[in-house]
Parts: sequence; C-alpha cells; structure tokens
Amino acid sequence: MKKLIILPLLLFLGLHLSFSQDGKLPIIDMHQHAMNKMYRTENGEPLTRICHPSPYCKRIPAKVQTDEDILKFTLEAIKKFNIVKAVISGDDTSTVYAWKNKAAGIFLPGIIVDHPINSDINMIRTEIKKGNIKILGELTTQYSGLFPDDPVLAPYFDLAEEMDIPVQIHTTGSGAPSSAFSIQAGNPLHLENVLRNRPGLRIYLENAGWPFTAEMTALMYRYPNVYADLSTYTWMMPRATFYNHLKDLIDMGLGNRLMFGSDQMMWPEVIEEAINAINSAPFLTPEQKRDIFYNNAARFLRLSKEEIEAHHKK
Repeated sequence: MKKLIILPLLLFLGLHLSFSQDGKLPIIDMHQHAMNKMYRTENGEPLTRICHPSPYCKRIPAKVQTDEDILKFTLEAIKKFNIVKAVISGDDTSTVYAWKNKAAGIFLPGIIVDHPINSDINMIRTEIKKGNIKILGELTTQYSGLFPDDPVLAPYFDLAEEMDIPVQIHTTGSGAPSSAFSIQAGNPLHLENVLRNRPGLRIYLENAGWPFTAEMTALMYRYPNVYADLSTYTWMMPRATFYNHLKDLIDMGLGNRLMFGSDQMMWPEVIEEAINAINSAPFLTPEQKRDIFYNNAARFLRLSKEEIEAHHKK
C-alpha cells in the first residue's frame, strides 16, 4: 500500500524515479574553475575564502593546503554529490585540459577571456573545431571595465553563435578586487544589443545578474535564449541576500532557466555549501530544485535522451 502512495507522489513532484548507483540524483555544475596553484598570503598561508560585505564578514580558512588539493578535493566533491557534468574554465588551457583528462566525460572545458587584447580568437576557433573547447567563457571582461556590448567583443559572440557553443559571462554587481572592475558593466541590459541580432546565441549569466533583479527579469522575458547560473552568491554573501534575489526570479516564472553553479575556485568545499544553499531554500519545491540542479542545464547543453537516461540509471 505504501508503494502505491509514494510512487504517484514522486511522479507528481516531478522527480526522476531512477536513481544513480549511490542513491543521489545527478547534478550539473555550470560554473567551476580549473586552477593548479593556491593563492597565499605573505606569510605563505592559503588565502582565506572571500566574502561580502567586506571587511565585516567572516573569512573562512581554506580547506586546501597544497596546490594538488584543489583538484583532489574537487573530484571528491564531484563523486560525493554525483556531479555528472561540470563546466570548467581557466586562464591556462593546459590546466583546463589536464583537469578534463582526470574526469573523463564530466568536465566541459571552457576558456577565460578577460580582454580581446589578451586573447587569440583564431586559436579559440581552432580549439572549438577540434572539440577541445565546449564553452566560450567565462568572459570576465567586466574586470577589464568592458561592457558586454562593446564592439571589441562582437567577434566573440559571433563566433559562439556560428559554432553553436554556449557563452558564460560575468555580469553581476560583485567581483574580486580589480582596479578596472565596473559595476555598471555588470548590468544585464547591456547584453540587449548583443542578443538583438543573434537569435541563435546561447548565453548564461553569472549569479543571475545580481543585484540587477528587474533588469535581469526584463532581459530573460524578452530573450528566451538567456539562462543564468546561481553560483558565487550561494556562499559568498549573506544567505538572505541570495534568497531574496532567487525568490524574486522564481516568483517571476523564471525557474526553468536557472542553473546550479558552485564557482569553485581554490575552495572546493564551497561546492557543498552551494548545494546546501539551494536545498535549504524554503520556497523552492522539489521540482524546482531538480530543475536548477539538473533539468535546466541538460536542456541548455542539449544533452541527448540517452545521456540523460545514463545519468539517472539505477
């Protein structure tokens, strides 16, 4: 009798009934970084985790103690939480490719572009053609003070649309210290000119454009090819700040285009914190959580039916 009651309930909640071998439903992490060096203080201690509002927030000591720990603990988290896909990017493609080889079929390699003057677009095109780069991004051009609709970035968006690969871009009101960082360059509305003539462009915005909630909503209403990841602000800011922004987007009907991202850098432990932040959101239904953790990203990445079934195999 209990089975007759539970099974329809799970179906009603929109959950997959086929679990992975360890009983955990699969997760896609749309935002990680491949790093081979731990940043340290002048005393040689691992850099404590960044947080906001600085300098009043509590900086948490890093779990990582050696450079090798970054990948080691990341792979441990991937196994623990059944992360079946993870987008990774970095300044050094050799590190990105080395990470990819450590977890065959899981890591989707991307490439960081901070400014066109520091990038070789012809090399990027070649690597895309070879299948070595699956994501154009993260575009961290906001740190260079560049607005998304700056003409110097147009060739990169054209390339992504032509090659049909997703773009990940840093557009948010917060970021790591940088003298050239521009808050206004993080306003999602500056992407309108990018999107207007590129209907085939698949793009997702970091931190769902926080704190520009109204602007993000307007952009996503107008352009259905715009998605967003919920990444750094799941663990870097007060939980209420994250929840307020997330709930607004959910209430506005955008829950089917929000994707999980941990923004793992040199603190792999934030993967668990980011997962917990979403799992603990009191206003999210189980179905909405599954959409964020897996379903939306699977659609955005155009995973095949066979691959999706494999991720949910018993």
